[in-house]
Amino acid sequence: MNMINHKEPLIHITRRKEIEGYKKVLIKLAGCLIGILVSVMLASLLIYANPLTIISSLFSGVFGTGHRIRETIEQTLILMCISLCVALAGRMKFWNCGAEGQVLMGALGSEIFLLFLGGKVSTPVLYILMFVSSILFGIIWALIPALFKAKWNTNETLFTLMMNYVAMLFVSFFIIKFANSGSGTIKPDYVNSLNLSDLPKLIFESVICITVFALIYVYMKYTKHGYEVVVVGESQKTAKYIGLSTKKVIIRTMIISGCIAGIVGFILVGLKTFTINKNLVGGQGFTGILVAWLGKFEPLNILVVSFLVIFLKLGTTQVSTTFKISDSIAEIVTGLVILFIIGCEFFINYKVHFRKRGNK
Repeated sequence: MNMINHKEPLIHITRRKEIEGYKKVLIKLAGCLIGILVSVMLASLLIYANPLTIISSLFSGVFGTGHRIRETIEQTLILMCISLCVALAGRMKFWNCGAEGQVLMGALGSEIFLLFLGGKVSTPVLYILMFVSSILFGIIWALIPALFKAKWNTNETLFTLMMNYVAMLFVSFFIIKFANSGSGTIKPDYVNSLNLSDLPKLIFESVICITVFALIYVYMKYTKHGYEVVVVGESQKTAKYIGLSTKKVIIRTMIISGCIAGIVGFILVGLKTFTINKNLVGGQGFTGILVAWLGKFEPLNILVVSFLVIFLKLGTTQVSTTFKISDSIAEIVTGLVILFIIGCEFFINYKVHFRKRGNK
């Protein structure tokens, strides 16, 4: 009887056992560095520039001046808060794609009080009213899809996504109604008398964002309600079996998400622009979805990923300015680095074995 020799495959993939947290971090860090190096090498070939000069320009765009450092901190904190808004709902498998609209509506809540009460009440009272109004607007916009999900089990992804465009229409109507003729923007004259310098605004904004981060971290990790969010996300049947009301958990969690979005809206209007337009959030609501996913819906991870995304955004923008190339390079590099980080998930979950020489 003839024996049939079966050749061992050249590459054999097996699933890893759970690896330590620090190894996961090192693998993702390696993927990030490789992605940046590949991007730098491609850019140097395309624009015929020294790779070290490109790297220097990359870091200069983030840490080159005091203004750039402030911008890095500011944008990182805002993106972190928006991502937390998405992550909190994501922990219970509620895919909130409406952070863009929720933040925009929060901003509208601030702008209404700034426009109609600016100069008529004291500044502290005005800011308190703006803050409360922003939170209420954000909560309402997050609560609508939550109620429909809880009552009729609607598709929250499509619902929250469409709510973004409705929010933009609300803001467009508000601008058409109350903006100066032909200007297309709203910026009350009262704003000029505020005379707020950049550093106090940054400190105030940082205190708000860090407080939000700390509260959400404690809420997710150490509270009963945070545990209930995880249970609902793991299995609604299990949640019902142990006596949890999934409807209440969904509504409560989206109220908190809307609250965070409203706070970000307050920051954008009350501490940054003092004006509003339908593109005020600038797509960060959608970026927040990506950051929340890459951060595995964990607050500390989200903070790190937020910094990475802003680092790439500001750094590559400076590279495009320095070498006079298209601004789209920022999006290409960011996408390439994120692709490498996502690819690291394969090496975290699987191990690659190569056939030893002479094995059959």
